[in-house]
Amino acid sequence: MFVDIAKISIKAGKGGDGIVSFRREKYIPAGGPDGGNGGRGGNVVLRVDEGLSTLMDFRYKRHYEAQPGEKGGPNDRTGRSGEDLIIRVPSGTVIKDEETGQVMADLVSHGDSFVVAKGGRGGKGNLRFASSTRQAPKFAELGEEGEEKQILLELKLIADVGLVGYPNVGKSTILSSMTAARPKIADYHFTTLEPNLGVVRLDDGSSFVLADIPGLIEGAHEGTGLGHQFLRHVERTRVIVHVVDISGIEGRDPIKDFYVINSELKEFNPWLAERVQVVAANKIDIPDSEENLEKFKEEINKAGYEVFPVSAATGAGLKELFYRVNDLLKTLSPVGLEDNDAEHEARYELKDEGWTIKKEDDIYILEGDAMKKLLRRVNFDDSESLQYFQRTIKKMGISDELERLGISDGDTVRIYDIEFEYTK
Repeated sequence: MFVDIAKISIKAGKGGDGIVSFRREKYIPAGGPDGGNGGRGGNVVLRVDEGLSTLMDFRYKRHYEAQPGEKGGPNDRTGRSGEDLIIRVPSGTVIKDEETGQVMADLVSHGDSFVVAKGGRGGKGNLRFASSTRQAPKFAELGEEGEEKQILLELKLIADVGLVGYPNVGKSTILSSMTAARPKIADYHFTTLEPNLGVVRLDDGSSFVLADIPGLIEGAHEGTGLGHQFLRHVERTRVIVHVVDISGIEGRDPIKDFYVINSELKEFNPWLAERVQVVAANKIDIPDSEENLEKFKEEINKAGYEVFPVSAATGAGLKELFYRVNDLLKTLSPVGLEDNDAEHEARYELKDEGWTIKKEDDIYILEGDAMKKLLRRVNFDDSESLQYFQRTIKKMGISDELERLGISDGDTVRIYDIEFEYTK
C-alpha cells in the first residue's frame, strides 16, 4: 500500500535536573557546593533513508519520544545527555507543523536530516549558583521539558517527469511501455489509485525517473476524486507530459479535456502552470483519430505546446516523445520548495523566546516562551529556588515593565497556571 501523508506526535527528551550536593570528605567536613548539571534531553531528528518509499510505518506508530537527560551528580559531574531519536523517512518528505501548517523542512536527498524537536536543557547544579555572597546555595535548577508538537509528513515523489491527464487516457500503459514498472492496467476509470514510478532508459545511455500520477478530474484542486492526494506529486516534476485521449471514443472532447486538466494544475499551485509541458496525443492507432489529431494540434500548437502523436498500445511515437523530454531535462534544474507557491515558501522559524505583559481586569498576565522555560526550571516548593526566580524576573526587565504599567503592592501577577501577589 502506498501511503503519502501521515500525522505523528513527537516529544524531545527532558533535560536532567541539576542536583544539590556538598563536598563531604574525611578532612573536609564542611566542603563547598559541588552539585553537577543535568544532561541535555535527546533531540528528535528526521533523516532521509533512500531504502524507504512510503510513509506506511507511521500508520502503526504515531508517538515518538526521545531519551531524557540524566540528573547531575556530586563532584560537579554532569548527567549524561539523552540520545537523539532518529526517525527514518523517504526522500521527498515535507515536514509541516500541524498547528500552523507551516513548512518546517523539505528532505530530498539520502542523508538529509532535520531536528524537528529540540531536547530540553539540563538544569544547573547548586555549584553554578555559588557566589561571594551566597557560598552554600541549597537549590538547583530543574531540567527543561523537551519540545513537543504534532507534525504532518507529506511525501512528494521525486520524479523528473510526471504523466498527467484524465483517467483511462493511457498513462499507465505508457509507463509500462517505457520502463520496467508494471502498474495495474485495465479498461476502466481509476485503475491507478496510487502513483507509480519507473526509470526510462534511452538508447544513448540517458535515463530519468517517470511517475504515472493517478487520473485527474474536474475539481481535483478542491480535493474531488482524491485530487489533493494526487496533485502534490506533480509539484516536484521538472517536465509534465500531458496525456490526452485523441480518439474521443468515450465521447470526450480532447481539447476541452486538455484545458480542464491544466486549469486544475494551476488552481492547485500556480507554479505548475509555468512548468515545462509537452503533450502526448495518445491512441492514434484507433480508427478515425486522425481528424481529431489535426484539430487538436492546430489548437494546442497555437497555445505554445509541442504535441507528439503516440500510441501506448503499439509504442508508436513514444521514443520521439521521450527523447524530446530528455533534451528538456538537460536544460532544467531540480525543483525545490523555493519554486512553489507562497505557502511553500514559508520556512519554519523557532518561536520567539520573549515575553509579553497584558492586563485583564486587575490581573497582570505574563506570557511567552521565555516565561514557559523559566517556570519549568524553578522548584516553587524551595525558598532559594523561588528567590532565584524573583531575581531572574528582575534581571529580564519584567519588574521594571510592571511598575511602568502601574502595578501596586498586593496586585496579582499570573504566569500561566501560577499566580503571585506582587510586592516591591
